[in-house]
Amino acid sequence: MNTDGWLEDTRMSYDTVAASYADLTRHLLEETPEERAVLALFADLVGARGGGPVADVGCGTGRITAHLCQLGLDAFGIDLSPGMLEVARRDHPGLRFDLGSMTDLDLADASMTGLVAWYSLIHIPDDEIGTVLAHFRRVVRPGGPLLLSFHVGDESKLKTEGYGGHPMKVYVHRRQHDQMIAWLNEAGFSVEEHRTLTSAESKLGGIILARRQTAAPEE
Repeated sequence: MNTDGWLEDTRMSYDTVAASYADLTRHLLEETPEERAVLALFADLVGARGGGPVADVGCGTGRITAHLCQLGLDAFGIDLSPGMLEVARRDHPGLRFDLGSMTDLDLADASMTGLVAWYSLIHIPDDEIGTVLAHFRRVVRPGGPLLLSFHVGDESKLKTEGYGGHPMKVYVHRRQHDQMIAWLNEAGFSVEEHRTLTSAESKLGGIILARRQTAAPEE
């Protein structure tokens, strides 16, 4: 599998499908009560820490960012695709959406009370996951919650046609919980809860709730 140029391929693919993506995913949370419940739990954990900023990394067209704000959080979105952000700002005026990449997260150290990556790690190659999770740990305050969701499985497939039939060129990586948990432990997170479910979000979706450890991970 040759994933060279994956970051630019991902950006261009989602620029192409942004409007169709928004139309096809806008109402998914209405059909996914278990996902709403875990997002509410995440919001409660942030509230228990006194609130503060929350980053929705890989926010796409902003539906999870908007839901977090509806739950009372000071949430903002970050995404690689200018096209997705254009739709996010159109659909959710007044909310903050920044252009950026989770592989080089432009946020200050320990500046976030919590962080969400909702089905946004699925295009990250295995050899880049450590870099991404290191950035997550760097920007989340000690003890702060991290919420991840991903597709469960063992294979990676090249997606060449996407939302609305538009052309795409992105690898979709499916992973098992034990691999994700091992990566999180190595990065300095403690996993508190994980589950697999089937819903409108994913035919087989994984959810992991973790906390940023206070001590630095061992070398």
